Amino acid sequence: MERTAKIERTTNETSIQLTLDIDGQGRSHLDTGVPFLTHMLDLFTKHGQFNLTVEAKGDTEVDDHHTTEDIGICLGQALKEALGDKKGIKRYGNAFVPMDEALAQVVVDLSNRPHLEMRADFPSQKVGTFDTELVHEFLWKFALEARMNLHVIVHYGKNTHHIIEAIFKAMARALDEATTIDPRIKGVPSTKGIL
Repeated sequence: MERTAKIERTTNETSIQLTLDIDGQGRSHLDTGVPFLTHMLDLFTKHGQFNLTVEAKGDTEVDDHHTTEDIGICLGQALKEALGDKKGIKRYGNAFVPMDEALAQVVVDLSNRPHLEMRADFPSQKVGTFDTELVHEFLWKFALEARMNLHVIVHYGKNTHHIIEAIFKAMARALDEATTIDPRIKGVPSTKGIL
C-alpha cells in the first residue's frame, strides 16, 4: 500500500505543489523561496525517512509569512491524505533531539483532533532573514491540517538556529514513529474504532 499524496494550492499570495511519501528514503527536492524553511524541511525529510517535493512561489518580497504558512497547510493536508484510514499505525510518537546546547522534545498523536502545544522561547527574532515567529505559524497550520495533536517542548537552548533545528528533527522522528505500521495492530489504534 503506497502512502503518498500530492497537494496543489494556489491563492493570490502563493502557488504550491507538494508531494509526500511517508515510506520514503529521506529524499527531498525543495524550492520554497524561503531558504531557512527549505533547510528545516530538508532536515525533516531526512530524519523522518520521508520523500518530500515542494515547489513554491510566494510573495516573499512582502515577507516569508504567506509562503511558510501555506507550505504548512499543504504538508498537513498531504500527511492526512497519505495516512488514509490510519489502519495499523502506531499513532503516537515521541522524540528527544539534541542540537549542540539545545534539547527539543516533540510528542505527536495522530488522533484526528488538531492541537498545538508549544513551549519554546527563541532568543532571536530572526535567523538570517527568517522571522522566528513563523515557526509557530508553520507548526500550527501543519498540526491543524494533518489533524494531529502536536506538543513541542524545548527543554533548553541558547542558539535560535539550533533550537529550531532540534524541533524539526524531533518532529520528524516522532512522526516517523507514529506513522509506522505495527503488524500487531488490527484496524485503528483507538477504542472508538476510528481516527
